[in-house]
Amino acid sequence: MVNKPHAPRQGNKKKQGTAATANGEDTSWIVFGDDKPGKKGKQPQQDPPTVASGSKSKNAPTNGQPAQAEGEKKPDTRTLIAGSSWTGKLPMTLFNEHCQKQKWEKCEYTTHRRDGGWTGAVIIKQKNPKTGEITSLPPILPPKSYFDSGKGIQASAVEARHFAAAYALFRVGNMKNLSMALPPQYRDLWKGDFQDLKKDAVEIGQGYLYEADPFLAARHREDDKAKKEKERVEKTKKREEDQKQKTVVTLDGSTQRLDKQWQKAPKVEMGVKTRREVETLVRREGVWNAHDVRIGEKEKQAIVAKLSSYGFRPSHVEEAAEICKDEEECLEFLLIHLPEDDVPSWALPENYLAGVALAASDLQREGKISRLASTGYSRDLCSDLLDACGGDEGKAAFALQKKLIGDEGFSAQDAGSSEIWDEEQATLEAIYEERYSSSNGICSIRLELRTAAKESITLRARPAPSYPNALPAIGIEANLPAYIKLSILRQCLLHAKENLIGEMMLFNMLDWLEQEIPAIIEKPDKLRDLAGATSTTDLRAAPEPFTKRQKQRRHPGPISWIPDTPASARIKSTWEARQATPGQQRMMEARQKLPAWQLRVSIVASVMANQVTIISGETGSGKSTQSVQFVLDDLIKQGYGEQANIICTQPRRISALGLADRVADERCVRVGDEVGYTIRGESKAKAGVTRITFVTTGVLLRRLQTSGGSTEDVVKSLADVSHVVIDEVHERSLDTDFLLVLLRDVLKRRQDLKLILMSATLDAAVFEGYFSGVSSVGKVEIAGRTYPVQDVYMDEITRMTGYGSFEEGGESDVDEDVVGDFSVGGGSRPKPQFRPRKLPVSTGHDGHFIDYDLIAQTVRHIDRELGDTEGGILVFLPGTMEIDRTLRAVQSIPNVHALPLHAGLQSLEQKRVFARPPRGMRKVVAATNVAETSITIEDIVAVIDTGRVKETSFDPANNMVRLMEQWASKAACKQRRGRAGRVRAGKCYKLYTQKQEEKMADRPEPEIRRVPLEQLCLSVKAMGVDDVPAFLASALTPPESLSVSGALTLLARIGALDKNELTALGRHLSMIPADLRCGKLMVYGAAFGCLDACLTIAATLTVKSPFVSPQAKRDEAKAAKAAFGRGNGDLLCDLRAFEEWSRRRAKGEPTGSLRRWCDENFLNHQTLLDISTTRTQYISSLQEIGFLRPGHASTAVTESLNRHNASDALLRALIAGSFQPQIAEIRFPEKKYFASATGTVAQDPEAHTIKYFNEDNGRVFVHPGSAMFDAQTFPGNAVFLSYFSKMATSKIFVREATPFNVYGALMFAGRIEIDTRGRGLVVDGWIRLRGWARIGVLVSRLRGCLDEVLARKVDEPGLEMEGLGVVGVVRRVVEFDGLDR
Repeated sequence: MVNKPHAPRQGNKKKQGTAATANGEDTSWIVFGDDKPGKKGKQPQQDPPTVASGSKSKNAPTNGQPAQAEGEKKPDTRTLIAGSSWTGKLPMTLFNEHCQKQKWEKCEYTTHRRDGGWTGAVIIKQKNPKTGEITSLPPILPPKSYFDSGKGIQASAVEARHFAAAYALFRVGNMKNLSMALPPQYRDLWKGDFQDLKKDAVEIGQGYLYEADPFLAARHREDDKAKKEKERVEKTKKREEDQKQKTVVTLDGSTQRLDKQWQKAPKVEMGVKTRREVETLVRREGVWNAHDVRIGEKEKQAIVAKLSSYGFRPSHVEEAAEICKDEEECLEFLLIHLPEDDVPSWALPENYLAGVALAASDLQREGKISRLASTGYSRDLCSDLLDACGGDEGKAAFALQKKLIGDEGFSAQDAGSSEIWDEEQATLEAIYEERYSSSNGICSIRLELRTAAKESITLRARPAPSYPNALPAIGIEANLPAYIKLSILRQCLLHAKENLIGEMMLFNMLDWLEQEIPAIIEKPDKLRDLAGATSTTDLRAAPEPFTKRQKQRRHPGPISWIPDTPASARIKSTWEARQATPGQQRMMEARQKLPAWQLRVSIVASVMANQVTIISGETGSGKSTQSVQFVLDDLIKQGYGEQANIICTQPRRISALGLADRVADERCVRVGDEVGYTIRGESKAKAGVTRITFVTTGVLLRRLQTSGGSTEDVVKSLADVSHVVIDEVHERSLDTDFLLVLLRDVLKRRQDLKLILMSATLDAAVFEGYFSGVSSVGKVEIAGRTYPVQDVYMDEITRMTGYGSFEEGGESDVDEDVVGDFSVGGGSRPKPQFRPRKLPVSTGHDGHFIDYDLIAQTVRHIDRELGDTEGGILVFLPGTMEIDRTLRAVQSIPNVHALPLHAGLQSLEQKRVFARPPRGMRKVVAATNVAETSITIEDIVAVIDTGRVKETSFDPANNMVRLMEQWASKAACKQRRGRAGRVRAGKCYKLYTQKQEEKMADRPEPEIRRVPLEQLCLSVKAMGVDDVPAFLASALTPPESLSVSGALTLLARIGALDKNELTALGRHLSMIPADLRCGKLMVYGAAFGCLDACLTIAATLTVKSPFVSPQAKRDEAKAAKAAFGRGNGDLLCDLRAFEEWSRRRAKGEPTGSLRRWCDENFLNHQTLLDISTTRTQYISSLQEIGFLRPGHASTAVTESLNRHNASDALLRALIAGSFQPQIAEIRFPEKKYFASATGTVAQDPEAHTIKYFNEDNGRVFVHPGSAMFDAQTFPGNAVFLSYFSKMATSKIFVREATPFNVYGALMFAGRIEIDTRGRGLVVDGWIRLRGWARIGVLVSRLRGCLDEVLARKVDEPGLEMEGLGVVGVVRRVVEFDGLDR
């Protein structure tokens, strides 16, 4: 490479255009190297001499002076920008080339002089190749703060442009390594100041300025701005709407801000078509003032004053007060019957415009309707009549006029002569001149009279075919309320009909209007008179209220105590003949061994001498089986066999069945003849034949309750009963205490009726004191069996079984405060090295638990100890779950024949415990406290007593029911112990310590003081008792007054009571032997065509959910359950699972296959069978009370009652109505949104952010086992959650949850009130709903119509309610949430 200085190459060669020359750079001075020869070193480069313009030689001095002497030549651009040694490209060149590569337009540089120098900027442009449109971006320059700090200011405009180019290049190329192409000073700026500027921009959110494509970044920026502006507008609009929603018009017309609770309240709306349908039905079938109550004059004046202050016209209020029974009904009447253009603003929905129709495709038809409605008629009525008249507007006008004046004799006629009409028109035109006009045969005449607002009033008239012998169709056009215009029309037409028929009448009508309109405006017609024209139904034809017909009850005839009648003689002869039979003699031998036999004479004598006899006897004394036989045998021997009719009550079904079988066997007769039984859904007894009938306490109560309602009816219902025996009276069940109150009143009126009370404990004094005031009382005490029973306590059990050492001070499973009160199975854990594998334990609320391994070890020990000796083992447990676990625990013992025994089993399954076990097997019965009394399993020789029982506890203060496992009473444990000594000496293995036994209560608290009393109060009310609290105060142990008042309040809230009177629903519920909520659900199911589904749900609630949730597979079990329900709640999960199981079963699927399907879906096959059986019992009960026709099959109901079984929305609403007031409000968090391809979409809230609130407890929580626990969305616009039960642990949890919508609450959730401050509706005293007041009134009246239907159902059991219009409207409203479909 040549390393010599050389001159610039110029010559005559034409210069090529470059980016440098394009920028105006002078490159002629550039020298590569120096002009001094030499090879030893390079000399410092000297600036070239200045060359004068036009000189011939570059080095020639001027006037003999050096060039510097005449002044230095101004440096060229390259030297100025980069220095004389820079050989690369300058910033402007680089940026221009970048613009060319990006196919941008030629950039534009701008400079600006400021203090201290110059600043520059670059404007870049881009041309759209398709449209040719040029886009210019704002000038590219550093921020103002950069210049203000003294940086970036250049000495000349040229330098300012190059600085701007360098900065612009950085802006679009900072992500590339372009700094090396720049002169050194710009290279430093690139890595220094420019990077700092970018960093600062990123920090303040302006990183988009440094994008590689500024045009694309600008477009994105504009899009973002537009999006943000749109969001801002939407937020502003929403804020304005929210602000509008936060204010309401109060009843006095003022505006008030809503509080937060009302702002969050759900909104209720009703579609136009739905509202019209409901209004029509309410006006047609609603009854006002059903009992014809008359309001006093003083009260009427107060009502007029108050409602007038709410914005109603006094004349309207006065009319309502004449029709209605009270202020509330007056308000409802006005809101339903007032035309909407005269309703106060607080009662109208938001943005409401009266008379504005929705957009329609048939504009011609809408025009006709608008013209017809302009004179005051209802648009709905105009639409209906226009369609009825085939679209003929003229005929529709005459039809409307007919409805207004009620002219039944009028009918449109064919067209006739129009000469008289034409003549009158010519006269009127001449008289009224410009005030007259005519078009299409309709004349319009403007009156001189004007409204209060100085607006015109115009009369329109069209001729009748036979005018003037018929009235013309007239209308009033004026800015007046609709009912005012209709009042003017009606009075004018009636005047013309009376005085003007047969002559030209329009002039006289006009004259009459000029004079009478002011008076009519002052005192318009009554709403009732205008009802034919303001709605599609006529208020003048209001229905008569339904009057309940008093049923003639058929009571049995009274007993005639005539001895030795032919029937009695036959009975005696048969009885005597039977005594000589071998079978009877064997039975007599067995009977004579019982302690009761020794006191048979005393028992009979006491019964004969006293009206009340109390027989106390320990378990095994024979009092339950023998006492009734002693009485019957004595009556037969005295010749009163025909009169004998002994009813013996038992607290449980199994007891009634077992005793009937036993007594029938002892008397050598078949069950159903001389001895029989009656339990719910099953009966074996013959009228006139059966002398001893064992019944459950509830069956006898039902007989008394359905007798007619009065005390006299109760007495008559027992007219054919000679003796009433109440067994196990010591248990003090709710039904027993209720029955004692009733019987005490009956004994006062029936001196021949005998009452026998049998108690397993020696506490007769309390019963003696209760009855001694009304009758004589005798007492008989029977000793128990003499077989001794040995007690074996916990510490000895653990020693005998080798289960483990029991240390008083050992490590305990329970809290410190109960250490020593050793829990079931050992509260102090035995040493682990002595214990086998442990099954899960069942922990009670007090921390004690049941050890199932210990139970199994004890069974094994007893079996070894008995050896070949026969005898069964009875294990007492608190509940069915514990029974199941115990049965699983003893399955490993090879020769054990294990059986369950509890009240939930069917009769055949319960009877299995009485049979002998298979040869070589040891019978082990795991039972609840049903085995304590009444029933006797003859071969039991050992009892294992866990000492635990599950009892219901009710706290009336917070309306909380708890089923708690706790220690049994000493009396109960004594009964359990006695079961081991029935056939020989036995042992009772007590899985608790003597110390714990000493702390047990002496006897259980009466049930009347620890359970809710709604069902009891309803039963008392159904019997005609007015003062329920006073009646219950006469009970053996009166309940708490707070519990009674709370029960009555709840009955009113669920719709069973209205002003202390039974409603139709209440009458139904009082007759259905089920939980009130289940009974209500079945009533609704029959009414709304989904009885089968409601029966299944009620049966599930009575039994339990068929779903199981193993500890190791909780998630899989929950997913399986959710698959059936589709988000509709727990009960619909149960329902759909049962339906599928039932369908497979009906198809004949093998039991093995069915069980496998159940296992795969985490369902319990036995529970499903129990639900099916309970359904059958409920169907039988509904048939017994006449609610269903007797012809129904026991397992199916007719199609008409099941048309809507598949409607989830309807079922959810009915469940909510049945569980009311067990309702929680769902409160959602603030909505969050995310961007999607279709726009902004609301994001589903997370489950934990959704909160639930009820009335009693505030915030509550969905139980983790519920299908709704993880719910993020709810079906059918649901905003409420109903629940069947709640439980309190660390939190208050609700279970059996079902979501439902606003109309489910409105239709079924309690009384509807209009908020007095105009904020909306209040349901059941606490549920707030924001909505139109008229909706609340319509729904309230609709519910009244439904109650009328239910009242008819009481007296007409065969009435098919589902097909009635009221039921159909209610169903559609709740299914579609009030919207039009």
